[in-house]
Amino acid sequence: MKISYNWLKDYVKTTLDAHKLEDLLTFSGLEIEDVEKVETIKGGLEHVVIAQVLTCEAHPDSDHLHLTTVDVGSGEPLHIVCGAPNVAAGQKVVCAQIGTKIWTSDTEFHEIKKGKLRGAVSEGMLCAADELQLGSDHDGIMVLPEDAPVGMPARDYFNVKDDYTLEVAITANRSDATSHIGVARDVVAVLNTRNMEGERYAIQWPEVDETISVNQHPKVDGPQPVSVTVEEPELCPRYSGLTIRNVKVQESPDWLKDKLRTVGLRPINNIVDITNFILMEVGQPLHAFDADMILGNQVVVRRLPQDTPFVTLDGVERKLDARDLMICNAGNGNGPQPMCIAGVFGGEQSGVTMKTRNIFIESAYFNPVSIRKTSKRHGLKTDASFRYERGCDPNITLWAVRRAALLIQQLGGGEICGDIVDLYPKPIEKAVVDINFRRVADLIGKEIPREVIRTALTSLDIEIASEDNEGMRLRIPTCKVDVYRECDVVEEIMRIYGYNNIEFDERLSSCLAYGVKPNPQKMKNVVCDYLTNNGFNEIMNNSLTKSSYYENNPDFPMEHCVTILNPLSKELNVMRQTLLYNGLECIVYNMNHKINDQKIYEFGRSYVKNPDAGSDPTAEVSVTKRYVETQHLTFMMTGAVQPESWRGKVVKVDFFDAKAYLVNILQRMRIPMGRIEVVSSSEHFLSEGLSYRFRDSKKQLAVVGRIARPTLQQLDCKQEVFYADIDWDLLLKSIPQKDVTYSEIPKFPEVRRDLALVIDRSVTFAQIEAVARSTEKKLLKRVSLFDVYEGKGIADGFKSYAVSFILQDPDKTLNDKQIEAVMSKLQKNFETQLNAKIRQ
Repeated sequence: MKISYNWLKDYVKTTLDAHKLEDLLTFSGLEIEDVEKVETIKGGLEHVVIAQVLTCEAHPDSDHLHLTTVDVGSGEPLHIVCGAPNVAAGQKVVCAQIGTKIWTSDTEFHEIKKGKLRGAVSEGMLCAADELQLGSDHDGIMVLPEDAPVGMPARDYFNVKDDYTLEVAITANRSDATSHIGVARDVVAVLNTRNMEGERYAIQWPEVDETISVNQHPKVDGPQPVSVTVEEPELCPRYSGLTIRNVKVQESPDWLKDKLRTVGLRPINNIVDITNFILMEVGQPLHAFDADMILGNQVVVRRLPQDTPFVTLDGVERKLDARDLMICNAGNGNGPQPMCIAGVFGGEQSGVTMKTRNIFIESAYFNPVSIRKTSKRHGLKTDASFRYERGCDPNITLWAVRRAALLIQQLGGGEICGDIVDLYPKPIEKAVVDINFRRVADLIGKEIPREVIRTALTSLDIEIASEDNEGMRLRIPTCKVDVYRECDVVEEIMRIYGYNNIEFDERLSSCLAYGVKPNPQKMKNVVCDYLTNNGFNEIMNNSLTKSSYYENNPDFPMEHCVTILNPLSKELNVMRQTLLYNGLECIVYNMNHKINDQKIYEFGRSYVKNPDAGSDPTAEVSVTKRYVETQHLTFMMTGAVQPESWRGKVVKVDFFDAKAYLVNILQRMRIPMGRIEVVSSSEHFLSEGLSYRFRDSKKQLAVVGRIARPTLQQLDCKQEVFYADIDWDLLLKSIPQKDVTYSEIPKFPEVRRDLALVIDRSVTFAQIEAVARSTEKKLLKRVSLFDVYEGKGIADGFKSYAVSFILQDPDKTLNDKQIEAVMSKLQKNFETQLNAKIRQ
């Protein structure tokens, strides 16, 4: 849930900045997941200025374009091609200069660039209101008053303000915090409790219309107010409503639209926006009905027969369940007709439109279990159901109606028709909880001063009915639906006092074991299980080896060897610099015993002299170690992928088999592949290979490839061997510390598009994949190579790669325009960065 920092300060006058407020709330048990700086208009109208059209002429090659010169206050006028029908010389307009981002959604925009239209240079754009999110008008460009100052930034002219949004993680037990006033209540409590001698804070409750009476039934001239019948009082314990006539439905004022946009809500009209505003203000869902669509001038709260069809606001026809609570009208002689799924979603026919003149405001309290089940049955998650499921405050419905009535009269006029209808047969009283000071101290583990407890409770609107030396009797406000036991009250005291302010007892005698994360042994077991399950056998070799492997070796120089002072033999006279040669010895040994198909792996250490230690073994060194030990994981493959069988010919292992196992291991270890760059290996012991290294540090994490023939001959190996090595210590350091998070499987379909790229033979698929992922980071899910061709039709030195791209948006179905935009960007970047051409 998003909370606006500026909006929050309407209810609690604090000087804390957004980031300090984040810490305060998080440490009081209301976790803030993110703080983001936002503007009341997306992009903040950067590079947009107030301008004046100096000249305007018809384009010679177009019947609707105009050639204009525009003064933007910078000296030299701009030449802009404009297609608006209302553009004319002398107008004050809004001009988007080169570099302006025109946002088409929360995530998509197009940037204004210098270009040509029908041969004429255009150095900017004259904007309509909707293009800058300044209104909904798109009939022509915005024409400003004559006194609009030329050159003034549009940000200042339209009073665009900065704000911060706090992303609050609402747990199931914190229904009281699902609004700005709910969060403000916690802020007040924490500030008062942690600064007992300082300024006392209180929530600044908004103004409401207290003059509207309830259930008095005065005589009303003209059209009568809407009446209400509740047939399911167990599912709807309280229903409040008010009829307002002769309302003017129109666009909301800027202050209201800005507040809603800041918390992620789209402004619709003044009436609907007011209901959403109060929802985010105090947490009480409201619903506005077109009163003229309430047949029989009566609202009936009831359930309907199984599979009754109902069209919701999104235009989808749904079959109702017999257990769904519905808001109906009295019908026109055919029985009650559904208007709204109670507490979940409105209906298409009864909503407020620009033609609405009379409205009925609903403010109700519904059974949380019923709402949750209905929401789940229909797969509908709305802001209203989110709050109803957790339990709203049943005793704030009248306040919300009066608040809505005041705002509607201010922003849309209208006349109150009759009283507020309030059906509340069994009032829900405040829970009474007794707490004992001794038990409170025992549960907390610390004696908290009585005055601090009083301040914390009263700041949370918990009433102290009575108090003595033993404890207190408390009345819990109905907004705190999860507080009804002594331990619940203790939790409220603890979180306001601050969990981090409760010291640990130094006499703690328990044995505490703090495991290293990530656990090296656990990670090793995960990889061992993976390789073993895929047919690999683990090997264990001696760390002592012979020095002849390192003589004239460009990859592992002899001077880096850690020599043994008193070796048992020439075969064991140095410590190994790599696990490569031990693994090849094992491969050759098995081949000599007629085992030709092998897949082996080893966890082991390599040893080299520390280059910073110097060459004198007796000298003092400034580094912590004279030698460097590094843990590695190495695996090798040779022979056939599968044993010989009647089912088909033998398939030999190749480079891509080894690479696949390596990549799978890195992904299982959650190594962020975006941090990895893949380049051709420089190791001489590989005839072909790839090096995986981190982009920022350039440290090599892994290498994979085909072992070169000279190296194989050195050990008398007569088969091709494929090899991979991982710096295990570096891998463990690179594993993200955050726990694994899980996300819902996307509901929207994937889209596949293919490109056949003619590229230089030296270009690798890894380079193509890197360009693709840097071009599109949100929608691109997978990049795959499914065909490589060289031959007829392809020039010498070139090859054709057939590459597939899988696109998917987790929030909506992609349309052709979005797909083509992504593919166009990919094609352009392949051409510019890799000199690729699309094969026709």
